Formats: sequence, C-alpha cells, structure tokens
Amino acid sequence: MSKNEARKKIIILSIVSVSILLNLYTFVQAYPETFKIDSGCCGNQILAKDFSAYYTATWRLFHDPSNVYTRGLLNAPPIYPQAPTLQPEPFKYLPSFLIFPSPLLVLSYQKALTAFDIIQFLLLPVMAFLVYTLLKERNILTIAIVIVIAILQPSPVPHWGLSASYFWQWGEGQDKVLNTTLLLLSFYLGKTRKPVLSGVVFALGAFDPRFFLLGLPLFVFYNSVNLKRAGLSLIVGLVTFNSPLLFDGIGVGFLRMVVGGGTSTPIYYYALIPLLTLVSIIVADMKEIYVVLKTLLFTMFKSTELSRQHLSKASELDDSDNNACTRIILTCR
Repeated sequence: MSKNEARKKIIILSIVSVSILLNLYTFVQAYPETFKIDSGCCGNQILAKDFSAYYTATWRLFHDPSNVYTRGLLNAPPIYPQAPTLQPEPFKYLPSFLIFPSPLLVLSYQKALTAFDIIQFLLLPVMAFLVYTLLKERNILTIAIVIVIAILQPSPVPHWGLSASYFWQWGEGQDKVLNTTLLLLSFYLGKTRKPVLSGVVFALGAFDPRFFLLGLPLFVFYNSVNLKRAGLSLIVGLVTFNSPLLFDGIGVGFLRMVVGGGTSTPIYYYALIPLLTLVSIIVADMKEIYVVLKTLLFTMFKSTELSRQHLSKASELDDSDNNACTRIILTCR
C-alpha cells in the first residue's frame, strides 16, 4: 500500500468516525421521541410511530395474514397501553420487508422499536465501507462527501439533533438505513463479481419501490459484466420473497392498498437518507453509468436488428423455395 493510499484511508476513517459520533448525538436526542404520542415530523394528526406499521403487519402475517394491509386496530397487537384506541400506521411495503422485523416480535412494541433503531445504527459503519468501496477510484473529496451524505446528512435543527433526516429516522423507528444498506450491498456484490447474490440482495431491498427504481441504473451499472445472471437472480428473488401475495388474501389486501392510493407517500425527512445517497453515487459515477447504459442499449438494439434481418432472410428463402416448388409442379403438369 502506497503512502498516499494509506493517508487516504486514514482521512476517510476519521471522517467516518466523526460522522458516526455526531449521528450518535442525534440518536440520543431522538430517543425520547420514540415514546411520544404526537403528530410526528410532518402532520397535524395524532399518530402512532411509523414502526407501528411494521410491527402490526408482521404480527398479522403470523396471526391473521388476510389483514396485513388492513388499516386500523383489527386484530392488531397492543402498542400503546396508555392509548389503546390509537391506530397503528398502515403498512405500505411489499411483503418481503416483513422478513426483517419478524425476529423482533418476541419483544414488546417499544422494546422492538428501540432494538430496530440500534440494529440500524450499527449498520452505519457498514454503509460507510460500502460507499468507500463503490467509489474507491474517485478522489478523496468525492468519497468523503458521499459518505457524510449517507451516514449523517448534516442539517441541524433545534431539538432535532444535528440531522433532521436521522432524527426522524430514529424517532419514528423508520427503516431507511436498512433499505439503503441493502441497496449498497447489492451494488458492492455486483462490483465484486457476485451477480447472483447481488440480485438476491437487491430483491430484498426492493420493498420500497421508489428507491428500487432509483437504484436500478446503479444495479445495471455494477452488474454490467454479468447482467443476465444478476437480472435472473433479481426476478427469482422478487417472486420468491413476495410469494405471500399469493396466499390468505394478502394479495387482495395489497391491491386494495395500491388502488386506494396507499403508495402515494410524500418524501419525508428520513426518506432523504436513501434518496440523497443514491443520487450522490449516481452523480459521482455519471459518466461511466452513461457509457455502460448506452453500450447495453446499443447492443440490445443491434441484437434486435440482427434478429429481424435473420427472420427477413428466412422468410425470403421460404418464399423462394415455395416459388421453386410451384414451378416444378407446373412443369410436371
């Protein structure tokens, strides 16, 4: 390892350490928010925390699958004993997401929310490592900026710690760190030539279709060498992980949720975590992504044209053979 490379790693490690410490301060500031029954960050209605949607939907998956996507308290587990009529948030993700909160059902709602936050906080160094690996060839300033965007997003607001995005990520028991980590891990696996695993992990991270679609160009870019295998793995993963849609009325409930406008969710503060992380990586790799996508589209177009030419030639040969046969028959007559 050269001196410059070693110095680069030390600088990046220092930036990561400081960013995580600042995020820890925000985590501590947000912790009391997880106990509050209020309107949250962005509304004027008294609501349960966002984690209530995950906890309730997971509980229903094992006890009353047909109501996974049902709004309200129908067959819902106890959340707030002090406010038993307070309704949980509606669940709006693909059922594949329910894999992740399932182990937390052994805990009460409040303990499960705290555990979910802690697990995701421990993923911050993983996110930083994945960003560094993906952008290793870029200059140190670009890497540092993207890492800080991914694991801190500095935006100090009074009483919200040093990051509005992360304050509400922790305060609502949101899933955006988990979502971002899965997407980054998929890109990392693609870059390190593990297309099958990359497709599987990307399928796991596709539970929020907004960031699945935003991350699709990066998935194609990092898997461009083995795109067919990665794409097939992605399709198999999506079908397998979301197979509950075929059973116990879950699919009907999902369709009702979609038709009823359940997917029209605004971009709240915590949604900026995957949004800005993915956009910053796309910007950092813009030229290379453009070249790869252009080459793939050109190759697909060329293959289509060649197929058409082969079909056209085959058709011409068939016509000439038919004409020859007709001439022979007429001659014999």
